[in-house]
Amino acid sequence: MVKDGVNKAETQAKSIQKILITQPKPENDKSPYFELSKKYKVELDFHPFIKLDPIPAKEFRKQKVEIHNYTAVIFTSRNAIDHFFRVCEEMKINISQDNKYFCITEAVALYLQKFILYRKRKVFYGSDGTNKSMFEAINKHKGNEKFLYVCSENQQDNEICGWLKTNNCEFSLAFMYRTQSNDVKEILIKKEYDIICFFTPSGVKSLFDNLPKYKQNGTVLGAFGSNTSKAIEEAGLKLEIKAPQPQAPSMVSALEQFLSSQLKKK
Repeated sequence: MVKDGVNKAETQAKSIQKILITQPKPENDKSPYFELSKKYKVELDFHPFIKLDPIPAKEFRKQKVEIHNYTAVIFTSRNAIDHFFRVCEEMKINISQDNKYFCITEAVALYLQKFILYRKRKVFYGSDGTNKSMFEAINKHKGNEKFLYVCSENQQDNEICGWLKTNNCEFSLAFMYRTQSNDVKEILIKKEYDIICFFTPSGVKSLFDNLPKYKQNGTVLGAFGSNTSKAIEEAGLKLEIKAPQPQAPSMVSALEQFLSSQLKKK
């Protein structure tokens, strides 16, 4: 039965052959992306569409945000976690053991283990990777918390800010990095991809920064996160692969479902 499945997957390669993942290539050879590539005989290319420039502590101080005054931190990405603890280290700030952390997904929450003793902290995350589910987690525990939303200087989520305001939460934005578009024009021109997967609204912006007159022309687009999905649709493009979903918590699983569904149409 497994062999038959592989044969079907090989057939799929005739229609879907090249997939572009707009993130760095995984360092671990056991990444599920590589398993997907083998199973469906598709070529996977990894090219990050954006780069993050750190805002140094000296510059961060100009925002007049006193980190130790906040009792809860909101993270929507691993990058935000990296830069938060970088700035804290640069400023020699010790984070309280009682701090709460609210994350967009479980994967982002688990990444905190790199910096804190996870079991001894109060970590909460959304159930399905949407802002709505994260808001539900915040709403259950907000109490008298003061929230710090760590984000890019040029890419904060207005929906999160709007919800915090509407729900009378005391909060501040903490700009700890800047998002810049990478030069990927040559990559997009040289090779025609059947699927392109995006992970941030900034990645979608980078597509048009590189190719202002970009036309989809049948390319299947995938998005991770509700804000990325929104950015693709607002750009007038057709979105066919969405993650996270109840049955597809990751981009890999969403790709798996899409490729499998294409097989059934043959």
